[in-house]
Amino acid sequence: MQRTLAALALLLLAAGVSGQTPGKTHRLEATPSTVAYGYYWAEAKPALRIASGDVIDVDTLLTNSPAGLQRAGVADEKIQPSLKAIVAEVIGERRGPGGHILTGPVYVLGAEPGDALEVKILSIEPAIDYGYNGCSGFLRENCDPSVGIRIIPLDRKTMTAAFAPGIVIPMHPFFGSMGVAPPPELGRVSSTPPGRHAGNLDNKDLVAGTTLFIPVYVPGALFEVGDGHVAQGDGEVDQTAIETSLRGRLQLIVRKGMKLAWPRAETPTHFMSMAADRDLTVATRTAIQEMIDFLAAAKGLSKHEAYQLTSVAGDVAVTQLVDQTLGVHVKMLKSIFKGR
Repeated sequence: MQRTLAALALLLLAAGVSGQTPGKTHRLEATPSTVAYGYYWAEAKPALRIASGDVIDVDTLLTNSPAGLQRAGVADEKIQPSLKAIVAEVIGERRGPGGHILTGPVYVLGAEPGDALEVKILSIEPAIDYGYNGCSGFLRENCDPSVGIRIIPLDRKTMTAAFAPGIVIPMHPFFGSMGVAPPPELGRVSSTPPGRHAGNLDNKDLVAGTTLFIPVYVPGALFEVGDGHVAQGDGEVDQTAIETSLRGRLQLIVRKGMKLAWPRAETPTHFMSMAADRDLTVATRTAIQEMIDFLAAAKGLSKHEAYQLTSVAGDVAVTQLVDQTLGVHVKMLKSIFKGR
C-alpha cells in the first residue's frame, strides 16, 4: 500500500510541475459531424485523433436552441450558424439523453484504461457577445413562470457581463463540461450528471491556467468539452450560469499509470479534489477523503495528519446542486507547503 501511495505521489507531483511542451495544434470546430449531443459514450465515433501532448483549438456552443434564443429576444443574425446547423441536423437517436452540445470526442493516442488524461486549459475566450441565464434548479419556487430566460450582454474588451442596470459581473470563462467516455458497461451516459468520468462538473475554478486530471476508462479516452460559462457562483443554484459559446485551447496529455478514483485538479494556487453523488453527504465525504488520500500520497503525511490539515487549511465547497448528482470540491492552498 505504501509503495502504491508513493508511486501515486510521484505521478501527481510530476504531472503538476513538469509540464509537457505543446505538440501540434488541431482546429476543432463545432459541426453536425463533430459533436456528441447530450452524451458521453464508450462507443462514440471520434471526431478527431491526436497525439498525447497535442493541443485542440476548439469551439463549443451554448446549451440552447435557435428557437429558444429567438423567443428570448436574440436577433436571428446573432445566432451562430453552427448552432442552427447542429440543432437542425443532429436529431433522433443521435441526441440525448442529456441536452448539452459537446464538441468531440477526441481520441488521444496511447490512452488506455487505468491511465489518466491531463487536460491543461491554456486559454478560453467568449465566442459571442451575449449569454443567458434561466430559472429553475434548487429553489425553483422563486421563479416567475411568465418570465423567459435572461439575455445578458457580454463585453469582451472589459471581460464583464451586464446582468442588470447597476450590476456588472466579472467574466471568468470556463467549460462546465469536460470529460471522457465512462466505462463501457454504463452505455450512453447523459451529459447532465457529473461522475468519475468528469463530465458536467460545473466547477467555476476550472478556468485558463488550471489543469484537470480525469481517469481513463476506454482506449483513446474519448474526450469531450462544452457547456460554456463566463460566470457562475458555487452551487449554480438556479441550474444555469451565464451560459454562452466559448473557444478554447486545451492540451491533452496521457499520464500512464496515474490511477485516479475521481477527477482532480490543480490551479495556480490550489490543489483540488472532487466528487459527486445523489446524496450530498456521500459526495462531501468522498471529496474530503480524496483530498486526504492526495495529501498522504503527495506530501508524505499520515492519514491522521492529512485529515487535520484538511480541517485547518482546506475549503469544502458545494460545486453544484442541480445536475441530478450533487457536486462537492475541496481546495487546499499550495503556498502552505514550504519545501515539501
